[in-house]
Amino acid sequence: MNVMKRPPYRGGTTTKTAYLGLFMALAILMGYVEAIIPIQMPMPGMKLGLPNLVIASILYLYSWKEAVIISSLRVIVIGFLFGNMFSIAYGLPGAVISLLVMAILKRTDIFGIVGVSAAGGTAHNMAQTAVAFFIVKGFPVVWYLPVLMIAGLIAGTLIGLADALIIPRINPLTHLK
Repeated sequence: MNVMKRPPYRGGTTTKTAYLGLFMALAILMGYVEAIIPIQMPMPGMKLGLPNLVIASILYLYSWKEAVIISSLRVIVIGFLFGNMFSIAYGLPGAVISLLVMAILKRTDIFGIVGVSAAGGTAHNMAQTAVAFFIVKGFPVVWYLPVLMIAGLIAGTLIGLADALIIPRINPLTHLK
């Protein structure tokens, strides 16, 4: 089944709310897993972005509106549970810009889920670098941008490949009568 085409949503509001609640819990759990399992990355601050597995799934299974709500809430909750206000200040713009780029690219139907996710990962890191540029005045964060763009591209591609396997399997579950 092509992940780009989904059947029209046939569940009720309660069913949709329940599934989105499960997706929210799963995104928070993925953030927790990412926080407690030290994955060695070549540069400090790099992450795989496991919660984005869930956010990209929501984008393809529902719409950008639900994805924005869950993604924003996820950044805030994960920030308060496992980070601080700086993690929210860096994460929220990255999540919003990333989701905006992914929603636009998905709508064009030019790229598949892997390409959309890779662009989202790159946009996320670019937005976080822009935030760092304004928060950490005087520190040359721009040199970090090429490294983060490559890291975002790789992480986004891996997340997209995983979502390409996951979405067709959960699509029938989230569109119940």
